Amino acid sequence: MYNTSLRIVKDSFEAEDIMQEAFLSAFTKLDTYKGEVAFGAWLKRIVINNSLTHLKVNNRFTEVKLEVVERNLSTDEEEYSSKEAMDYSVIRAKEIVDVIGKLKDNYRMALTLNLIEGYDNEEIASIMNISNENCRTTISRAKSKLRKLFSEMTVIN
Repeated sequence: MYNTSLRIVKDSFEAEDIMQEAFLSAFTKLDTYKGEVAFGAWLKRIVINNSLTHLKVNNRFTEVKLEVVERNLSTDEEEYSSKEAMDYSVIRAKEIVDVIGKLKDNYRMALTLNLIEGYDNEEIASIMNISNENCRTTISRAKSKLRKLFSEMTVIN
C-alpha cells in the first residue's frame, strides 16, 4: 500500500500519511465493504484514490524538495551496497521506475496503474476520471515517451 502511494505522490512522508489515512478510512467504513473483491484490492483502491486526491490538491508544487533528493540519494547508496541489489534485474527494475518517475504526472500515474499495479484501461479511466479512449491514448503516449527516454539513456551511456 505504501509503495502504491509512493509511486503516485513521489514523497515518502506524504505516502505514509496517505496510507495511514486510507487505513483509518477503511476501518471506519468497514461496514460498507461488500466482499465483492478481495479486501486488499478494496484497500488498495482507497489508497490510490487518496493519493490521487492528495496529488490534485497539492499539485501547486512543481519542484523537488532538496531534502527529498538527498534522502533518496543516501537510500540508493544503501540499496546498492547490499549484495542482492547488485543483481542486474534489480538494477534494471530500479532504472525503469526512476525513468517512469520522470514522466509527466498523468503519464506516470497511468503507467504505474497499468504496468505496476496491474489495472486495466477501464479501471484506470475510472480512477483518473477520464474517458476510456483518453486512457488508452495516455498509456500509449506514456509508453512512447518512456521508450524515448530509454533510448536517450542508451545513447548517453
